[in-house]
Amino acid sequence: MKLDSLLRALPTYQIHNAHDVDITQITADSRQVTPGALFVAYPGVSVDGTRFISDAIQRGAVAIVSHTAPALPYSVPHILVSDARSALAHLVAAWHDFPSRKLRVIGITGTDGKTTTCTLAASILATAGHKVGTITTVAATIGDQHIDTGLHTTTPDAPEIQRYLAQMVDAGVQYAVIEATSEGLAQHRLDAVEFDIAAITNITHEHLYFHKTWENYRDAKAMLFRSLATSFRKPRTAKVAVLNADDNERGAFEYLREIPADQQIVYSINPNFHAARPISNLHASRPISNYEFAIARNIEHSINGLRFTVATPHGELPITSSMIGRFNVSNILAAIGVGMARRVPFDAMREGVAKVKGVVGRMQTMQSEPFGVMVDFAHTPNALRVALETAREITRGRVIVVFGCAGLRDVAKRAMMGQVAGKLADQIVVTAEDPRTESLAAINAQIAEGLEKAKRLASRDYFIVDDRAEAIAFAIKIARSGDLVIVTGKGHERSMCFGTTEYPWSDQEAVKAALA
Repeated sequence: MKLDSLLRALPTYQIHNAHDVDITQITADSRQVTPGALFVAYPGVSVDGTRFISDAIQRGAVAIVSHTAPALPYSVPHILVSDARSALAHLVAAWHDFPSRKLRVIGITGTDGKTTTCTLAASILATAGHKVGTITTVAATIGDQHIDTGLHTTTPDAPEIQRYLAQMVDAGVQYAVIEATSEGLAQHRLDAVEFDIAAITNITHEHLYFHKTWENYRDAKAMLFRSLATSFRKPRTAKVAVLNADDNERGAFEYLREIPADQQIVYSINPNFHAARPISNLHASRPISNYEFAIARNIEHSINGLRFTVATPHGELPITSSMIGRFNVSNILAAIGVGMARRVPFDAMREGVAKVKGVVGRMQTMQSEPFGVMVDFAHTPNALRVALETAREITRGRVIVVFGCAGLRDVAKRAMMGQVAGKLADQIVVTAEDPRTESLAAINAQIAEGLEKAKRLASRDYFIVDDRAEAIAFAIKIARSGDLVIVTGKGHERSMCFGTTEYPWSDQEAVKAALA
């Protein structure tokens, strides 16, 4: 592809040494450069990619994109942009002929419940007869292909995102459901993805190690909703925002509902929510003419799952799900909001929800008798709270929790999670969860501070067992008939990071070994 053709995809740029060249590859990794490559240099977490421009040219790069102009003696075209990460996303979208313009694209963001909601939304659309692809933090699904998207939870980089979307187009997929993390949005990995529906689960305390403030974190989530106003318009496809009316502790719902959209669908588990009250959008170019709601009523929750009724402007929809946890009512409502946005029939929505038996590492039952054992991904204070509240609701005995906190991540949440566990669990086992280059002892001591605030005593109420396999085995050893052991924090992940090395790991396999 010609360089000039690719550059048309960039919103703005300046070029030095301008002349058209044939591009055979686009990469941001100088080690992967082959002759004919366009090398995009952007500042990374610890290293600025502009340091490797000279190396990329020596390997055969014929054009450079960067946010600065290093004083290097080279004559290849050099494209200056305000944000090289965003430029990379637009360039690779053009390279694949803008695949998301040929799909209807749903983005789902939030702190907790994104993967589950993506799975539910995809099931609803597929049950309605549509061919659906997904990109989540667990995997990408394209037809019969199931592709692992990485070791730790985050949105894939822009080249991978656009490649997956192009593969979906080639496979005849009609809908793409994408899990949009705050880091993925803030780092422009999802730029040039033409979203049609933006949905949110919630915004709670998480990722402040990256975003620094809760407001920055909220604004990163909001980028998904703001993109609706500028994304490519597709025939007979409205731009729809699906919002959680219950998520307003710090004004998140009020904030997001002011962002322009053709339609807003609001969901709530509060049966007294004033569903008939239309939502005005003060900043929209035109009034929102299409406002709908999905309200859960008569919620029943047991060890066997959920039953409730969804009230909508089009009538009532009875829902039965084998998924455990009242919090999954909100995830189901968000997915139903996606279905409503695409006018999916009630029967397909009801059947699509019922088909989802669970998501790996999300309240996953490993054993029911004589005591229960579950694995859950809960790694935030809010997620741990709802997981333990669920555990308390479905067990007749004690709740025993195993958890830790990751290194080089949000420090403030460690004591908060200790307090949550101290208030809601009977026995607590604190252990490793990706300590990375931080001191595991220091991390666990910070968790213990929260436990002490909750008036829990070491060696009686809580235990620190550094080795995660030994911690899981210890929790299972002390469990009695009727108890429930819940192992949280890793969920679907298949590695654990010590230092800078990823070691193979599975909570599920550790549980199986302990039970055996």
